[in-house]
Amino acid sequence: MNNDITRPQFTPTVMTVSELNQSVSHLLERSIPLCWISGEISNFTRAASGHWYFTLKDAHAQVRAVMFKNRVSGLDFVPREGEKIEVRATVTLYAPRGDYQLNVENVRRAGLGNLYEAFLQLKQKLSQAGLFDPSRKRPLPAFPSCIGIVTSPQAAALRDILITLQRRAPQVRIIIYPTPVQGAGSAQKIAEMIALAAARNECEVLILSRGGGSMEDLWSFNDEQLALAISACGIPVIAGVGHETDFTIADFVADVRAPTPTAAAEIAVAARADLLQQLQSTTMHLQRNWRRQLDQVNQTLDQLSRRLVSPLSYMRSERAKLEALQLRLMHSVDRTRKQAHFQVEQLKQKLRNQSPRADLKKHQLRQLSTRFQQETHRHVQSRQQQLHHLQLQLELLNPQRTLERGYAIIMDPQGAIIRQASQFKVPGHINVKLAGGDIELGIASMQHKLT
Repeated sequence: MNNDITRPQFTPTVMTVSELNQSVSHLLERSIPLCWISGEISNFTRAASGHWYFTLKDAHAQVRAVMFKNRVSGLDFVPREGEKIEVRATVTLYAPRGDYQLNVENVRRAGLGNLYEAFLQLKQKLSQAGLFDPSRKRPLPAFPSCIGIVTSPQAAALRDILITLQRRAPQVRIIIYPTPVQGAGSAQKIAEMIALAAARNECEVLILSRGGGSMEDLWSFNDEQLALAISACGIPVIAGVGHETDFTIADFVADVRAPTPTAAAEIAVAARADLLQQLQSTTMHLQRNWRRQLDQVNQTLDQLSRRLVSPLSYMRSERAKLEALQLRLMHSVDRTRKQAHFQVEQLKQKLRNQSPRADLKKHQLRQLSTRFQQETHRHVQSRQQQLHHLQLQLELLNPQRTLERGYAIIMDPQGAIIRQASQFKVPGHINVKLAGGDIELGIASMQHKLT
């Protein structure tokens, strides 16, 4: 009997490279929690996708890092090559290359972590209190006559502001409210100076200014008391603190944030040359509109004057028509009379030639004569009625009747009728024809109003 027992053969599990890298990645993520890591940035690259790729290193080691686009959008600065930073990241492994790297969630400047956290906390507190609300922002005056500047008299930013204001608006008066802008107690002094400017109410715009610097240098402008003073100031405040990439609490509370002190001066006043050019352009535009409207009025006046007929001209025309009708009436009556007389003579001749009964013919002749007279009388009456009707129409157009209603005819010394105000001569004389007579008036002065 064979007592040997056959032992089972164990075959080791074979892993792929992908499975190995995945296992290592899980091991790293479980073993090293989310933490802050400090180092110097190098090989910084901004990809077209919006992701950041860089290397974080110190004197003895380095590690690759990536910060994805959705995390980048929350930052208010872009780190520079060689700058010391602190990143909050998880340690993971990039499987395609087998390299371990940092997956960065947040970035801050090294050594400023506590300050930056304090900045964010104060920013959130004041935002919830409504100090950053756009509805409370006061508009800047378009043409200020006086500008106040709250800054240090020794600051280079003050010189830049003064040069810019002198170049753009030399007519504007400037008041400087001196205060330290850096160091212990500077925030309180800045707030007191803003309150003093608001109480004195000497200027229309207030510029809060300081040159660039580190976060510690600008920390006076991240003070809650200063923020409350800016909010309570009755004068619009322009914050021109630091460089374009620097943001302070004062920037968010101010009515307008300028990227630099020089830009604050440019925002506060419009360039005098630009205003003069705009004024000249507006003046030329108004002149062109005025000339165009005047030409249109003159053209309309000419058209109306051509349509307007003089009463005297109209009366002369109607009188000529009346005279023509009278002449036609006279010719018609005379022609009718001659025709009737001719007919009577013919009848008489017929009567003499064919008059076996002279008394009857005489009777007929008398009848015809009576009818002739009646027709002639009727015709004359009709013509007289027409003549009377025309006389009434002519009487209605008689200028004398117009004068009796209170109107007057104004003539110059030569007897020409005056129809326009431009025909009056000052000093001079005019003749006024009224219903009850004529008078002569002298003109010493005249106010011409175009209607």
